[in-house]
Amino acid sequence: MYIRLGSTRIRLSRYLALWTAVAVVFALQTSINAGLPNSQQPLWDLLRWSLIQWYTWAALAPMVFRLAERFPVRGSGRIHGLGTQVVASFCMTFIAMVVGAIVSTLFEPSGFFEQLGYFLEQHFAIGLLTYWTLFAIQQAIHFHAEKARRELEASQLATELAQSRLLSLKSQLQPHFLFNTLHAIITLLDEDKVSAEDMLLRLSELLRAFLEDYDGQEISLRQELDLIELYLGIQRTRFKDRLTTRTYIAPDTLDCAVPSLILQPLVENALRHGIGQRVGSDTLEIEARRDGDTLCIEVRNRNSTLSAEPTASAGHGIGMSNTRLRLKELYGDAADVRLDMLWPEGVACRIRVPFRDLDSADEAPEFTAGTTPGIAPA
Repeated sequence: MYIRLGSTRIRLSRYLALWTAVAVVFALQTSINAGLPNSQQPLWDLLRWSLIQWYTWAALAPMVFRLAERFPVRGSGRIHGLGTQVVASFCMTFIAMVVGAIVSTLFEPSGFFEQLGYFLEQHFAIGLLTYWTLFAIQQAIHFHAEKARRELEASQLATELAQSRLLSLKSQLQPHFLFNTLHAIITLLDEDKVSAEDMLLRLSELLRAFLEDYDGQEISLRQELDLIELYLGIQRTRFKDRLTTRTYIAPDTLDCAVPSLILQPLVENALRHGIGQRVGSDTLEIEARRDGDTLCIEVRNRNSTLSAEPTASAGHGIGMSNTRLRLKELYGDAADVRLDMLWPEGVACRIRVPFRDLDSADEAPEFTAGTTPGIAPA
């Protein structure tokens, strides 16, 4: 059985034990002040009066908590609340004295008014202090609960804000990729209708994967490689034998969690700044390996170079800037991305994220694009 103090519930046995302990302490203090064992008042009488006094407050405490909730001393109404609480403290204390006097007449030969006078003389000041102590306890419980609630709301808002930022970044990637791919298909329609149709079919399959199969922020590297193979198939059709792609994937990294669509903007950047702007052929390589507690992913191309201007090389397009922001939102300082020159020519984009397996409960259905990670030149 429970008793409710405002929004707090406490077991009745514990509640009574607490008030009994208070009564015993005050009875012992009274006996010490009276000089027991030489006092003419037996200890039992002192304990009985103390129990009557404090059990009365035990019965009134729920009402005190309700008054404290109804008329709090805070905010714009604190003056009104304080005035109400002052009046309530005197009224509740007087009620406690009356109840105590009524109960005492059952054990004492004296009448009600004599007992009431005794309670008013001996216990009224302590009663006022008891009321305000209960009021302070209720306010402390309220402030603690309010603080916990606000911290929870702040945490939820921060999570929702991070999720909305990530979704916004992802939404910027897909239209950018769509525009480039559709432009390539339109160009091919006049030159090679069969290749254009093949690109359109691959694009349809890739969009199905984007829009239907997965809407989370992380997927396994295996799934990410399946998605990027669909994209690379489109680009191989577009550039024909000018483009060669290779993947070097350590088997123990396939089930590692990575941000969804993390490779597509980097591969698109590599192609745009390489074979898309420079004559000749290009080789694009994707490598993934484990380095302690870190997953290292590299996207390399052999036919591009970094700009001599630091600001230009640091950004390297919307793909790099969005990737950097997504990694910051998901992993904070535990992840980074950078661009490095390759010798004798080329650029490598290197990503480092925490190495951890994607929980099976959070994993989306796997995509199948007919690829087998490993060392697979295309």
